[in-house]
Amino acid sequence: MNKIKGFFGGVSREMKAVTWPTGKELKRNTIIVFGVCLLFAIFFIVVDFGIDSLLDLIL
Repeated sequence: MNKIKGFFGGVSREMKAVTWPTGKELKRNTIIVFGVCLLFAIFFIVVDFGIDSLLDLIL
């Protein structure tokens, strides 16, 4: 039981030491993540279309 208390005590101390982002930082970082995901999606769509077109020419 002492191990469990010690664990949750450590978790509590660590959570107090965390620096949480402000609302403005959170919004900016969220927009950046969505933008990067969108760019990757577009990139892979273009690559997939290119490979598909190449295979259609070969086959």
